Amino acid sequence: MFTVRAMVLAVVLLMAFVVLFPTVRESLAQRASLQSLRDQVAMSQTRNADLSAELARWKDPAYVAAQARERLAFVLPGETPFRVIDPETVTAQKTPTKVTEELHGPALPADGTTEPWYSRIWTSVQLAGDAKSAG
Repeated sequence: MFTVRAMVLAVVLLMAFVVLFPTVRESLAQRASLQSLRDQVAMSQTRNADLSAELARWKDPAYVAAQARERLAFVLPGETPFRVIDPETVTAQKTPTKVTEELHGPALPADGTTEPWYSRIWTSVQLAGDAKSAG
């Protein structure tokens, strides 16, 4: 059934498979890796373009002023700051105190405290540290 010629052909094909299979597998793995790297480069270029556009926006004084008003609640001299509170989230109305009427500049926080933000953060850190060591 099996001739010498068929046996030699089978051995040659087996040798070719043993020699070529790792090379082809590695080539396919490198192509997948290359495509992944190309995708990462494209994403990085897009992110770079977005960051460059944002940097250009921050060079505009009007944008900086708008961000200061929005993020930090800054007001210009002579303006009256107002804080709009959602009536569904407010449980009780507080009457304005003498301290809040005298202050100028950024609007006060919703809780009406005049304590600086960094002091409130530090107090929060201390309370968290105490709670962790007590538990």
